[in-house]
Amino acid sequence: MQPVSSKAQQGDPTAHANDRHLDDDEPPRRPRKGIYILPNLFTLAALFGGFYGIVMAMNGQFEQAAVGIFCAMVLDSLDGRVARMTNTQSSFGEQMDSLSDMVSFGAAPALIAYEWALKDLGKYGWIAAFVYCSGAALRLARFNTNIAVVDKRFFQGLPSPAAAALVMGLIWVVTDMGETAFSLPGMVWLTFAMTLYAGLTMVTNIPFYSFKDVNFRRSVPFIAIVAIALGISVITIHPPIVLFGVFMLYGLSGYGVYVWKRMKGRPVSVISTSTDEPDEEGLHR
Repeated sequence: MQPVSSKAQQGDPTAHANDRHLDDDEPPRRPRKGIYILPNLFTLAALFGGFYGIVMAMNGQFEQAAVGIFCAMVLDSLDGRVARMTNTQSSFGEQMDSLSDMVSFGAAPALIAYEWALKDLGKYGWIAAFVYCSGAALRLARFNTNIAVVDKRFFQGLPSPAAAALVMGLIWVVTDMGETAFSLPGMVWLTFAMTLYAGLTMVTNIPFYSFKDVNFRRSVPFIAIVAIALGISVITIHPPIVLFGVFMLYGLSGYGVYVWKRMKGRPVSVISTSTDEPDEEGLHR
């Protein structure tokens, strides 16, 4: 509490005005910035899934490592939707999501694949792992810089969670069969090819459907709920094979869309859907 001046005690009306003037000279206090906890909890959980996968691979438990990465994929698909549904989007959340993706879908799959099979190939093995890891970093950086000019219906290149699913799905299927990369002929080189394919496809301009135009707040026919229930039932039959098969189809679907658009004479680039600007010349070829 500020002391009251003698003029104020004597009833001088200018004393209170001077006191208010002194208060106005004090710098205003900035409101403390907070962090929305709900969407960032999902992001942290996804980050933990990637870290868990690395730890399990270091201990030779590759099936648990694959499960950790797939759990991170589910959590990563939820954090953004939760933020939009609860109106808790923030720049901090966007940066946190990118860093989590780099660990869970960039570094973790590369290290797990190297520990599982690629280390037996010497230099070729760690080069393939690095190509995948750098591809994920480049893809995430390009996504963050082009987010305002990319057609939201499509991803530019294979998204990093799907790329991780290709590599980890192969490991999950083989380990679920009770085999290793060295007990099956050619499996080491198949892992090498899959890692390179996933890493390079992430940095291409091939369009992959993003499913971002699906509105979960909109009412749907009853048959859609039945189809979702059937899909869940099919996955539970044998999760490793079913999930790996689904992501293999998705990992090839972009090239199918590219060829189909080429045959129809439609633009194949997902950057800048308008062709009116001079700077956009050549983007739609």
